[in-house]
Amino acid sequence: MFEAVEELISEHADLERRLADPSVHANPGTARSLGRRYAQLTPIIETYQRWRALGDDFEAARELADVDASFRAEMPELERRREAAADELRALLVPRDPNDGKDVIVEVKAGEGGEESALFAGDLVRMYLRYAERHGWKTEVLDSTESDLGGYRDITLAVRADGGEGAWSRLKFEGGVHRVQRVPVTESQGRIHTSAAGVLVLPEAEDVDVDIDPNDLRIDVYRSSGPGGQSVNTTDSAVRITHLPTGVVVSCQNEKSQLQNKESALRILRARLLAHAQEEAAAAASAERRSQVRTVDRSERVRTYNFPENRISDHRVNFKAYNLDQVLDGDLDAVIQALVDADAATRLAETSVTT
Repeated sequence: MFEAVEELISEHADLERRLADPSVHANPGTARSLGRRYAQLTPIIETYQRWRALGDDFEAARELADVDASFRAEMPELERRREAAADELRALLVPRDPNDGKDVIVEVKAGEGGEESALFAGDLVRMYLRYAERHGWKTEVLDSTESDLGGYRDITLAVRADGGEGAWSRLKFEGGVHRVQRVPVTESQGRIHTSAAGVLVLPEAEDVDVDIDPNDLRIDVYRSSGPGGQSVNTTDSAVRITHLPTGVVVSCQNEKSQLQNKESALRILRARLLAHAQEEAAAAASAERRSQVRTVDRSERVRTYNFPENRISDHRVNFKAYNLDQVLDGDLDAVIQALVDADAATRLAETSVTT
């Protein structure tokens, strides 16, 4: 029934041996990758062992049922628990998203709505930063352009989850157009306006994922600018990298050092090229990418944040709750879990159809 688990048990044991080797930890990237895979396999192995143990207990109770009635009485409960463990194991064995163990690059861009959209983009960024803080994840601003009132015209964040599941396994569902309904701070008449911001989530690529030929890059430097376009640096520290084969362009200007901006731009470029490669490799990846934001249009939304009603609505899974203030403070788990559960149910159904 669960023959494939035997191979996973062998892999799990091999990972345990490798992680116990101090030389493996000399390469943090390798150690992190092995640790994530080990953490992914552990619940499968534990559930399988529990299912096997319950099966052994059920068989022992059946053999002794004619001798002692108490064993016969235990059999229904043992069978129920064994079936529950089997269902749990089936769900764990559903093919996973190969990027689930990865960290992420999150890009938030203001859309329709002018300054109000930029302020809302700032609200989304704070929501993700607080969500990451709640989970003990590390965040880093790679690049940003602020608006005149303190919002963001665009901002790029790196989110890293050390150990266990990667940030992609949760934040991948955030891609799309996010719509806000509220009275803008710029509105003197107190009328409710609708504006939008776009979120794009990419799995962060490691060096081994994407091989970039330096000859394929055009690197330009210029002076960074702040709100209103004024220069904020007296040196050419901002960096723009163009990947000539694909035409992908990445700019970074947050750091005062040209070298630091170049490193940040390369991180974003690797993530975009990894997503580009995965789109070409699989139709599913392409469909997923298309489901994220292309144009920040208010009608093309995945989620609505209604301030007058304190309501959050995710239109993909018909999720609705009236705790918007808490969600914006980083309490996103219920919203994301609804999307995780829907995705798991779809994968399980597809697996059942093919097997």
